Amino acid sequence: MITYKPLWKTLLDKEMKKMDLVDAGIVSRGTLAKMGKNQKVSLDIIEKLCHHLHCKVEDILLYDEKSEQKRQD
Repeated sequence: MITYKPLWKTLLDKEMKKMDLVDAGIVSRGTLAKMGKNQKVSLDIIEKLCHHLHCKVEDILLYDEKSEQKRQD
């Protein structure tokens, strides 16, 4: 399962709010809502986030294999 917990931490570390990403035109409100539910978004969005936040992919998302196994059980 993909989780965006690293993104929320990155935003906190940079003293930013989720809506700052919407206001900057990086993501739409709909995309932000999907990310809030740990739903998949396109790699284009991930790339925009990395560029805007000057960070790596692992600062945006995490693949949690344990959660994936629980979901399959």
